[in-house]
Amino acid sequence: MVSVVRQNVVDLPTNFSLSYLWCGGFMISSFLVIQVVSGVILSLLYVADSGMSFACVLDFTAESLFVWLVRYFHIWGVSFIFLLFFVHMGRSLYYSSYSKLGVWNVGFLLYLLMMVEAFLGYILPWHQMSYWAATVLTSILNSVPLVGGSLYEFIVGGFGVTNVTLVRVFSAHVCLAFVIVGLSVVHLFYLHKGGSNNPLFVKSGYSDVVSFHSFFTQKDGFVLMVLLLFFGVLMLVSPDLVLDVESYVEADPLVTPVSIKPEWYFLAFYAMLRSVESKVGGLVLVLVFLFVLWLPTFNTSCAYSVIRQCVFWSGVCMFVLLSYLGACHPEVPFVAVSKIGGMAGVLFLCMFKGMWTVPYSGGLPVVGSI
Repeated sequence: MVSVVRQNVVDLPTNFSLSYLWCGGFMISSFLVIQVVSGVILSLLYVADSGMSFACVLDFTAESLFVWLVRYFHIWGVSFIFLLFFVHMGRSLYYSSYSKLGVWNVGFLLYLLMMVEAFLGYILPWHQMSYWAATVLTSILNSVPLVGGSLYEFIVGGFGVTNVTLVRVFSAHVCLAFVIVGLSVVHLFYLHKGGSNNPLFVKSGYSDVVSFHSFFTQKDGFVLMVLLLFFGVLMLVSPDLVLDVESYVEADPLVTPVSIKPEWYFLAFYAMLRSVESKVGGLVLVLVFLFVLWLPTFNTSCAYSVIRQCVFWSGVCMFVLLSYLGACHPEVPFVAVSKIGGMAGVLFLCMFKGMWTVPYSGGLPVVGSI
């Protein structure tokens, strides 16, 4: 066991040129530990019942200072994880790290599972926004041809979101957390097996290496301390910043909120979903976007092409714009702009993945092939 730790952490040969952008994996893992520990504690106190869940969650705030901290650690932790996910995936796209097939495939699967996990956790407090977000998003399943009705009834547990749904969501939320932890280990295995990318995108980049400890442990530790400090300040100064006003209103199936919207990290996909008149059309747009985002190709790094950098940052701007539009009320002109922004985002992704390709040579492309 000691030799495994030394080989994978202490004596791991790591390229000297890796910048702070390569600290993302360690940061995500650290906050994932926070989520699992805080989630286990909260699961011991939570009651999965539509008549008691909302009061139970509110009681966490008044229970004790420790439970209050655990609850807000869990609330803020998921926001930090997705923020780190976006930076981590953005760096991977910018430097074409998706050419590392094993690492990229497992990492993208982790992103999808994390979105499912976050959505399941959002339902558990059983407040107005969580109930209606669950109702709206699960209703999309009904629009799927042939198997839509059966799939909806299987997931929801009936003809609508009820107490049965809440019990299933709680079980799935707890179990999926440990699946994500297991896949994180697989992701790390592929990373150490194939090696990491480097900012220069040089195939022989591992000729100039140092041991992971203590050069990179200090760098990762410094970034973690800064993030935890920022995390603590936000949580203590404005604990409800990432919560909607409807989070303090108990779920009422007879009263629909004026504007239904999910958490901030889902807003871009939510804007795409509602930008198309039919539910199936919106779902297809989101699936196409995710497919192109996943599609591994062999491109040169953005560091070697100014035009490719422009395409990359244009795609980022489209994603940020869609996130803003997802928080707006579904009316003119926001819906039309969301449709244009969604299609433009897919177009930029297709250009980014389909152009500047190089022949596959069994590893990273070499600089001379640019």
